[in-house]
Amino acid sequence: MNRLLSELHRLYPPAPAGHAHALLLALGRPADWEALGAVWRGLQADLGLPAPGIAVSGTDAMQLWLPLQQPVSTARATDFLARLAARYLPGIAPARLRLLASDQPPPVPAQDTASGNWSAFVAPDLAPVFVDTPWLDIPPGADGQADLLARLQPIPPAAFDAALLALAPAATGTPAASAAPAPAADVDPRHFLQRVLNDESAPLALRVEAAKALLPRG
Repeated sequence: MNRLLSELHRLYPPAPAGHAHALLLALGRPADWEALGAVWRGLQADLGLPAPGIAVSGTDAMQLWLPLQQPVSTARATDFLARLAARYLPGIAPARLRLLASDQPPPVPAQDTASGNWSAFVAPDLAPVFVDTPWLDIPPGADGQADLLARLQPIPPAAFDAALLALAPAATGTPAASAAPAPAADVDPRHFLQRVLNDESAPLALRVEAAKALLPRG
């Protein structure tokens, strides 16, 4: 297995049916790195998550590929992506967004059969260059793609759980809000807080907040 395939499978290994290891949020028609870059920064600065992979689609979009350390159900992954888009891309028309919870590694790099252009992972500082042309017209180098992926780390389970709850819509106290479904039916709040507190790979800020939440109320 070459370095590129090794990195793809390290970050985005195949997941069991009904689960996802790779989460895609893409913005296109037209591509807009200013808007998508706000999501990329928010994932790190606001939610304390590792940086996702940035890619050009080879056609008309820019993409964020989020790797998970452990697979989650497709429903939870899709819920996370929907909340992420609602938080950071509220004014974007739904037709311009693509949200995908995948059980397979990203199909990047790959050649678009219609145009002959290529999808590829790109460095954060080069992402704005591809806004008008979100593709490469020649195949990207496998070693260069592997180097970009080698800098990325998958999202630990406790950090994913914490981010999912952090993205929950704020309660308004109205009957409609009270009747809203729980953020994730398969996550017990105290259980996930304890996981965050005990997970040394989780961001320190999240562990501190978990410890505060677990303190007895007096």
